Amino acid sequence: MVGHRKLSLFDITNTLILLLVACSTILPLVYITAISLSDTASVTQGKVFLWPKGLNFEAYGQVLNDVKIPRSYLNTIMYTALGTFINVLMTCLAAYPLAQRGFVGRKYWMFLIVATMFLNPGIIPNYLIVKELGLLDSVWALVIPNAIWTFQLIILKSFFENSSSSIREAAKVDGASEYRILFNIMIPLSKPALASIALFYFIGHWNSYFLPMIYLNTDTLYPLQVVLRQMLVFSESTGSNLVEAAALAPQAKKNATIVLAMIPVLLVYPFAQKYFAKGVMLGSEKG
Repeated sequence: MVGHRKLSLFDITNTLILLLVACSTILPLVYITAISLSDTASVTQGKVFLWPKGLNFEAYGQVLNDVKIPRSYLNTIMYTALGTFINVLMTCLAAYPLAQRGFVGRKYWMFLIVATMFLNPGIIPNYLIVKELGLLDSVWALVIPNAIWTFQLIILKSFFENSSSSIREAAKVDGASEYRILFNIMIPLSKPALASIALFYFIGHWNSYFLPMIYLNTDTLYPLQVVLRQMLVFSESTGSNLVEAAALAPQAKKNATIVLAMIPVLLVYPFAQKYFAKGVMLGSEKG
């Protein structure tokens, strides 16, 4: 019979800290959801905390009937899907040669790539480059300048380096080209690592609002996060009276939009979680 393990002070402290972190993460989500599902009177009077009062879906109806919110939602989906695809593809094309020990100038190129993490030129030079390339006010301004994230490149490069070299050598003996080895062998074997970096890319594009604010000038091209920011700034700057607030329920509408914005992330993450954890572990192991 195996005896029970005695809890140490570290275990108790660690558990309490993790519980506090979990509560600090979950409570805002519960509060936002409760506000979005409460009736207008309870919201404007500040009676809602962690449970909806007077279950009401009017805020979601207002959100879905507002033309700019569904349109911005579709824009965000398009930007995220296209951006994530380009990110993963370009990261694979860059990480694979850098992982080969015989690649000429490998250390030199890695030095220049890593230097970009510490020597960022800033907003103005990036804006001028995007403007000179004619990418302003288009989806390409959001996906091309950020086609490769340095940290994700390093993760995938390490994974390729730690993969078995015998498979690649056997494929080369059979006459396979480097592109065929990459797309037909290495990428299918790298699903855990690809899922982990794709999750980071997905979250980054979905939550991006600063770059769209800089590069996009047309309202119809705005993603959901920019529209959310406009709603927040507008609701804080207008100072609506009680009658107007009761008629429009701006808090409920704003929180309903936030809940709808969180749904794709909440749906994607559980499916990618096992690949994410496995990819991080495999990237740190020697094959």
